[in-house]
Amino acid sequence: MTERDIPDSLPPARARESDKKIILSRTQQLGETQAFGVPATGSTSKSVKRRKETNSEGLLINSHSEENVALSGSSSKLPRWMKSWVLWSVLLTLLIPGSIGLLSVAMLLKLPSAPNCPSIFWPLASASVRLHCAQLAASKQTVNDLLQAIALVKQLPQSHPLHGEIDRFLEEWSRDVLQLADQSFQTGNLEEAIATARRIPEDLPTFKLVDEQVSKWQSVWSKAEGIYQDSEKELQERRWQSAFMLAAKLLRVDNKYWASIKYDQLNGLITTAREDGDKLAKAESLANSKVVDNLLRAIKIAEAIGQNSYFYQKAQESLPVFGRKMLELAQAKLDKRDADEALEIVRQIPENTGLQTEIDDFIALGEAQRSAWIGNVSGLEAAIAQAQQIDPSRPTYNKAQQLVARWQLEIEDVARLEKARILANQGTVNDLTAAIAEVQLIPASNPRAPEARQEMGRWRAQVETIEDQPYLERAEQIAVFEDINSLQAAIAEVSQVRRGRALYPEARRKIRAWTAKIQQIQDQPYLDQARELAQSGNLPAAISTIEPIASSGRALSGEAQAAIDDWGGQIRARENWQKAQEMASASTPEALVEAMRLADKVPNSSVLRMDANLAIDQWSQQLLQIALSLGQSDINRGIETAKLIPRSSAAYAVAQEQIKTWRQFLNPEPQPESQQFQPLTTPNSQ
Repeated sequence: MTERDIPDSLPPARARESDKKIILSRTQQLGETQAFGVPATGSTSKSVKRRKETNSEGLLINSHSEENVALSGSSSKLPRWMKSWVLWSVLLTLLIPGSIGLLSVAMLLKLPSAPNCPSIFWPLASASVRLHCAQLAASKQTVNDLLQAIALVKQLPQSHPLHGEIDRFLEEWSRDVLQLADQSFQTGNLEEAIATARRIPEDLPTFKLVDEQVSKWQSVWSKAEGIYQDSEKELQERRWQSAFMLAAKLLRVDNKYWASIKYDQLNGLITTAREDGDKLAKAESLANSKVVDNLLRAIKIAEAIGQNSYFYQKAQESLPVFGRKMLELAQAKLDKRDADEALEIVRQIPENTGLQTEIDDFIALGEAQRSAWIGNVSGLEAAIAQAQQIDPSRPTYNKAQQLVARWQLEIEDVARLEKARILANQGTVNDLTAAIAEVQLIPASNPRAPEARQEMGRWRAQVETIEDQPYLERAEQIAVFEDINSLQAAIAEVSQVRRGRALYPEARRKIRAWTAKIQQIQDQPYLDQARELAQSGNLPAAISTIEPIASSGRALSGEAQAAIDDWGGQIRARENWQKAQEMASASTPEALVEAMRLADKVPNSSVLRMDANLAIDQWSQQLLQIALSLGQSDINRGIETAKLIPRSSAAYAVAQEQIKTWRQFLNPEPQPESQQFQPLTTPNSQ
């Protein structure tokens, strides 16, 4: 069989097998004549015996029968009759043509024995052996075996008769190496793919494709990494939809590893991150409420986010943040001297917040402060003992020492306060004065100085109350008659309480009340006289009588001003009513409109309001009649006149209907064409 005998449609696997047979056939024709210029040796009888076996790589090895081997034996064992030349002459005459045919078939079927490739000494190996072993290695389709196959035949000289086939195999095998490198790239091993591709010998034509292929791989890989990183950035900003859209771009990347494994990984990461991101957002929202129970829930939510989550690190970072918020709440309670609630909050902070040291220090100081707030010497001593137990290595040591120094100063202050309180409890002026003198010994810079000033102010108020109370009691007794002289005497008595004294505000209240009674006694006759004048109809005189009271800011000023406003309104109502009647007498549309306007200004509280309402209705009817009369000759004037009728009048509704009728007359609606041009019908038209 020759190369041109291979059909065009031969499958690649069969084509490769055929190529092997062609090469073996052609190398057999060449024989063992040449191996880099060294004559080859003939085959041995041992190789003949191996021809019955099939090569392990699938190449068929033709073999002769054992009878052919027997022909090579010694002739000395033949019988005597077989040595006769006459007999052999006859036999040769009969057998030579058939023997030539058999010999030809044997020569055609004869193939070289399969070499043992691993044990061959390659510097002395023939071209056929090299090519045969190279094919065996290349058939394994691994990078190392393909490169070994290339190395076995690449060094054959250009003048070798098999140069064309060898170049074709070198091209095929080097492309197989590049294909295996691409498989590594597709499975996610970029560096391995590049290293494999660069192992192709530089002097092969395929090597020209290496740089181009490597650049393509690197470009695809860089693009995929960029998409992945951009999607992760969107995750950090919790823009889930954008992250999903970016991840979908990996499906269009020309790499199976990124389009499948990394896409699935990123897609799962986004899904999990979205769920955990929502959880963490909920935890942060709960923590911002500054409620202990919500903070505890926030910590549990953050703690439940697993290690494989994208937000695991953020969740772990949030735990101490949430714990510190609880510490802040506890500190706020402690600042308000609610030590029990503060300690209850801080003891609920979980250990996973990593704040146990701060929690222990807070508890130690909180319990010490609670003891100090008892307010006695024993409590302060207990607080000092508790604070001194804090180790110097702790962060709160300095604060504890400051509190200890303060509490030591307070012990002496507390002793003075306790002594002063015992004195003040006696309730006499002398005891209260002695108590005040005792707390004045506490320096203003001492911690208990504000408390001492507060107690001192309270005791001074008690002293002043004891001293000034008699003035108020005597004034009450004097004012009991409630005449002007008694009230003035009571005011004089209570005025002895000086400004800034404890009872001074109460003294001023009594002075204001008694002064108002005096003013009421003085001004009430004028108010009564004015009301009598108003009842008689002399409203201007009534107003003049109480105007001085209304403007003086005295006790009855408000009442006087209200009366003046009422009477003034009645005067204006009468004036408007009179003017309205005068205007209506002209009976013109303009006069009637002005009369109704003036009548409508009469207040509802006036006795004239009913007359004004009746007049407005009457004048509106009169104006409507004028409009109807004008409309008979001039519809537009009738409309304008009817529009003057006020809404509150009885004729308003009728006037609006008349205006509508006039406008429809002036602007009739167009009739449909079907009604404008109706054909005449006759009985026969039916």
